Amino acid sequence: MSGMTHAMLKGSNVPLDTAAVRAVLRWTPGPGVPDVDASALLLGADGRVRSDEDFVFYNQPRHPSGLVRRLAKKRGPEGLTDTVEADLGALEASVDQVVVAASSDGGSFRAVTDLRILLYDAAPGAAGGEPLAVFDVSAETGEETAIICGELYRRGEGWKFRAVGQGYPTGLVGLATDFGVSVDEGAEGAEVGPAAEAPEAAEATAPANDPAHDPDATMVHPPVGTGSGVTAPPPPTAPPGVPPQPATPPATAPAPAPAYGYPQPVGAPLPAPAYGYPHAAPEFRMPPMGPQFTGR
Repeated sequence: MSGMTHAMLKGSNVPLDTAAVRAVLRWTPGPGVPDVDASALLLGADGRVRSDEDFVFYNQPRHPSGLVRRLAKKRGPEGLTDTVEADLGALEASVDQVVVAASSDGGSFRAVTDLRILLYDAAPGAAGGEPLAVFDVSAETGEETAIICGELYRRGEGWKFRAVGQGYPTGLVGLATDFGVSVDEGAEGAEVGPAAEAPEAAEATAPANDPAHDPDATMVHPPVGTGSGVTAPPPPTAPPGVPPQPATPPATAPAPAPAYGYPQPVGAPLPAPAYGYPHAAPEFRMPPMGPQFTGR
């Protein structure tokens, strides 16, 4: 195929003498012409992706292996281009096909009248040159919003390219779903690619200074009666198995110091003693008189 360009018809195929290719989608932009995006799907022998990572598109422009990737769009003298590169010779044996597709944004392919795919040799040392193959892609019904432009597939020890031109009125979502890609259908339409972030992840990104998400933060209760609607927390309770402790008795004034000579009787304090002796309590009685001793 060196130095020779194959102008392909729908359904035709050509062998590839290179282990790496660059598939370029080219079209002419203008008023009313939707934007076009290139994408690629790596398929197994069953014709389906092995996982969502096998879908290379604008939200996932590089396969984890790095062997299939989407390049930046370019504007040239002949129009806009969007490109997919594939290192076919290094792909895992479980990859049987690489499908190259186009999707439209802002309208159907009815308004894209000059879309074509050009296949170039992307092996190291291959400097530009003429394309290996060219296929003019046209819409069949005009309602297509996604089209399979061509497919790279294994044949024996080598690879071949087939011109396909199969359209989908369901856009990139419908095309990807047909090949086994899981689609996250959000409230505002569907999004192609891995499922949305789990709620646990949203909690993990909560601000560090948010006490509700910081286990080491101390919750501060607003004062009661400030109109916040927060009531005072209940008094602490004793741990299970520990009997409740009696309330602390109120403090009482200390008893007055005893007067000189005798202690004060129990009860209410007495008035200050008169000079010399303390007053006797009301219940005090003199002991009975015992026998009198007289001297002889």
